[in-house]
Amino acid sequence: MSRESQTLQPVASDRPELPGKLPDHLRTELIAFRRDLHMHPELGHQEFRTTAAIKARLEKAGLRPRVLKSGTGLICDVGTWDGGRPMLALRADIDALPIPDTKTHVAYRSTFPDRAHACGHDVHTAVVLGAGLVLAELDRQGLLPRPVRLLFQPAEEVLPGGATDAIESGVLDGVGRIVAVHCDPRVDAGRIGLRPGPITSACDRLEVTLTGSGGHTARPHLTTDLVTAAARVAVDAPALLARRMDARSGMSVTWGRIEAGHACNVIPMHAELSGTVRCLDLAAWHEAPDMIHAAIDEIATMHGAKFEINHVRGVPPVVNDPVITELLREAMGARCGAESVEDTEQSLGGEDFSWYLEHVPGAMARLGVRAPGDSAKRDLHRGDFDVDEDAIAVGVEFFTAAALIDGRRTLLSR
Repeated sequence: MSRESQTLQPVASDRPELPGKLPDHLRTELIAFRRDLHMHPELGHQEFRTTAAIKARLEKAGLRPRVLKSGTGLICDVGTWDGGRPMLALRADIDALPIPDTKTHVAYRSTFPDRAHACGHDVHTAVVLGAGLVLAELDRQGLLPRPVRLLFQPAEEVLPGGATDAIESGVLDGVGRIVAVHCDPRVDAGRIGLRPGPITSACDRLEVTLTGSGGHTARPHLTTDLVTAAARVAVDAPALLARRMDARSGMSVTWGRIEAGHACNVIPMHAELSGTVRCLDLAAWHEAPDMIHAAIDEIATMHGAKFEINHVRGVPPVVNDPVITELLREAMGARCGAESVEDTEQSLGGEDFSWYLEHVPGAMARLGVRAPGDSAKRDLHRGDFDVDEDAIAVGVEFFTAAALIDGRRTLLSR
């Protein structure tokens, strides 16, 4: 959304006028806040500076944030919940990734050599912070129909996700519905992507250790050839699973690391593989551990290798509630017009927002962050990841509209 679009415009017939527009001075502040987070990324469970910065800004606005018992992350209620119908929660994740920031053309690149906000969590944080500040002003004016909870969650990138700890600490107490956005570099800034039903996949971590006698490369017939065994596991396990699982489940085993040996003429006694298991279907996700174990057992046994598997359960798919998805569609239409909403596909990416949806209905939208006209192929979890910062204002106004529309419906249903 351009700066010019922040000025008052005639209200189109499909855009009912709502309060909560983002003023220019706050837009500028939120961009600066995001850039500060981008320069100072913190990994999961280490987000102390980030938590302190969010807390200080909310307190400056007269709000009363509460840091989670883990010491990072926080919640903050805008308005006072009266114990009636549970609140709507706006969720942001605040952690970064352990990868280098390779951007060289921006002053706000990471100041740490091995950390970067390469997934857009700094943008998510700025969006929820901005929405909270705008909603707090509306509350002071008597224009906020129902209280809203802001949830800044740590450790989304750490399986099984910081959401599980946050839920155990009570962040959903008093919450009946929850929404979130995730940056999407394939969607133009000023637009969002929506999908009822599954929008992400399940994601687990898989670690395989192979052991054997090893020996001289001149006599592989006298050894357990672990390099070959590891190579066959890497290639054959995904192939076997592709024929044993329903193709519609979308299960994918992809390796990110394989390690074996130290010398060219020594067959090692130890080999390791690690990767991820992703699955579009919840039922198939529950079947995956036994299926994977059986496939690796066959391959390792054929090569005479012993094996151990560490299958770390991660997150189930995010399954958007259709009613709340329509609320988000209406909210974006009210702010930017119906044409600003596009349908999106289910992704193989994992998101621990799914754990909240085990307890309350909710939905996640894809927030467009691509500069319009930018034809470069960009993706998440890359060192050169960056966003069109106009997306922050779009996200703020999108969330404030969702909170207002939801609150008005709540009052009408009483």
